[in-house]
Amino acid sequence: VIKCKAAVAWEAGKPLSIEEVEVAPPKAHEVRIKIVATAVCHTDAYTLSGADPEGCFPVILGHEGAGIVESVGEGVTKVKPGDTVIPLYIPQCGECKFCKNPKTNLCQKIRITQGKGLMPDGTSRFTCKGKQIYHFMGTSTFSEYTVVADISIAKIDPAAPLDKVCLLGCGISTGYGAAVNTAKVEPGSTCAVFGLGGVGLAVIMGCKIAGASRIIGIDLNKDKYAKAKEFGATECISPLDFKKPIQEVLVEMTDGGVDYSFECIGNVGVMRSALEACHKGWGVSVIVGVAAAGQEIATRPFQLVTGRTWKGTAFGGWKSVDSVPKLVTDYMSKKIKVDEFVTHTLVFGKINDAFELMHSGK
Repeated sequence: VIKCKAAVAWEAGKPLSIEEVEVAPPKAHEVRIKIVATAVCHTDAYTLSGADPEGCFPVILGHEGAGIVESVGEGVTKVKPGDTVIPLYIPQCGECKFCKNPKTNLCQKIRITQGKGLMPDGTSRFTCKGKQIYHFMGTSTFSEYTVVADISIAKIDPAAPLDKVCLLGCGISTGYGAAVNTAKVEPGSTCAVFGLGGVGLAVIMGCKIAGASRIIGIDLNKDKYAKAKEFGATECISPLDFKKPIQEVLVEMTDGGVDYSFECIGNVGVMRSALEACHKGWGVSVIVGVAAAGQEIATRPFQLVTGRTWKGTAFGGWKSVDSVPKLVTDYMSKKIKVDEFVTHTLVFGKINDAFELMHSGK
């Protein structure tokens, strides 16, 4: 058993608490990782808020991390101690019907236990002050050591800077993949990206790499426009600057609508705007943002009857074990940006400050 520091969420709506936790050794087909760097994501904040129906407490959150394998359980063959890895919240077992189907990346092998905050055998590897602590998204990267299933791990180039590539565990991969895998953005096309946070910037990067000629960024926070343009946005607009709905503004700006739109916020009203901003006959709108539990999307069926397509994406459609090492390689060879997404680097004890910076849009 390893004793180390972790940020524990004891209950919903309260700040994280840095505690000494015990991390049990990995069982069969499990891997224990020394986490070197982790990022914070709105999904962590969503669960912490208490709005997540799958949220269990007390829990160690975090799902964008990178580290070094410390030890492996029985039967683990793909990684060994000392390997550099990124934990994966969507695993890839290679055996289930989802993994065998090229149309999806949603491996279901450990979905049920993962959703309950437990390892595949139905137990936890974390304890603190004599209490069992739940896992989160199969990763729990807000701990100096964590245990994950061996199918929830991507072995990557050991030369990669872990404080950067940890972002490929969720946000950057999700946004970039939404553009290149889910939407399949074509050269010369016009795109609209709603929400210019980390995921939105990654969508813009993907649209640019795919050859889009016009990329319109939409956000209420104008402080985000300069960064969006650095990533490839050709122009940025705020819905607050117009009297009419933003979809009508976009339809007028683009001679009938955009070819591709992306919702990167998790707001069902914005999802409707994104769909209705698409061009009749061929427009495709991709939902990337995660809406709160119980919410529903709405539009007039005529929007779809007249040739628009509404799609969704999880982790950008990447088959995780296969794709994450390639994304790291693409970053190392400067094909995709990663460093530019990092705004602040804080010590682990300041993790609550990181959440405040995220909520303030900084």
